[in-house]
Amino acid sequence: MGLLDRFRKVRDGLSRTRSTFSDRITKVISRKTRIDDELIDEIEETLLSGDIGFDATGKIVADIRARVKAEGYEDSAMLKDLLKEEVAKYLIDPDGTGPVPEKPRVIMVVGVNGAGKTTTVGKLSYNFRSEGKRVLIAAADTFRAAANEQLKIWADRAGVEIIQQEPGTDPGAVAYDAVSAAKARGIDVVLIDTAGRLHTRTNLMEELKKIARVIGKVVPGAPHEVYLVLDAVTGQNGLVQARMFLEAAGVTGIVLTKLDGTAKGGIVIAISQELKLPVKYIGVGEGIDDLQPFDRNMFVDALFSEAEEENDVQGSPAKGA
Repeated sequence: MGLLDRFRKVRDGLSRTRSTFSDRITKVISRKTRIDDELIDEIEETLLSGDIGFDATGKIVADIRARVKAEGYEDSAMLKDLLKEEVAKYLIDPDGTGPVPEKPRVIMVVGVNGAGKTTTVGKLSYNFRSEGKRVLIAAADTFRAAANEQLKIWADRAGVEIIQQEPGTDPGAVAYDAVSAAKARGIDVVLIDTAGRLHTRTNLMEELKKIARVIGKVVPGAPHEVYLVLDAVTGQNGLVQARMFLEAAGVTGIVLTKLDGTAKGGIVIAISQELKLPVKYIGVGEGIDDLQPFDRNMFVDALFSEAEEENDVQGSPAKGA
């Protein structure tokens, strides 16, 4: 998928957020010709309405006030580009996992019921398969019978292998068998789908730790990454979930699903700022190719774009942030 196609997918997926966020910012700025305290206050209200959060909003607005004073910004037309630069600063770019000493690269996928975790595993497997990697899915959500069936459908669609066992099987055993098989077969990536567990259930969090210990015996250092799947529609409630999983499961990155279904896509910024966690992927549709690797500059361009700007992917002020 080309850069422009990716941009359009992200932009279209953020349409609800843009309608209450970027469009409102444009209207606020258009009412004044000069930057003043009242205008910046209105920008602050708009940022909060997009679920960016008090912490991130406060820092962004403070930086804008400081730059307006220090750099002499006066024309209100310059405020949108300034805002884009400041928002981009508070987004964490996803980085690689670092050197993985041997195959396979093991990624554990965790999250609460209903966040879109099993679907995310399927779409991730498609992404890796499209990169030419051999992928194996471990169906370690053994408590929900339908989970195995759903995951098998996704595995078939993505053209990847899957290891399943009977419902009720110890999830650690499934993960152990899958990682062992992947190591023997020279598989590149193992995706471990875990049960959708309530973040308030301590015993279930302990099970995640057990799975991690078990697979670490097969491949030292595994899991190399732990992705937490969050439903963007839950907004700030997702931060509560993330903090619990961060403590219990060593989360390394976020997969934010259903971003196309919410008007509060600013939660991406809140996650980066408050949790210091990178958003690895964002879900911007229901198709198998609609789980997009997160790119902070592309996200900011899409978030602030207007209809006439959709072809202007290059040269955004956020690019230099």
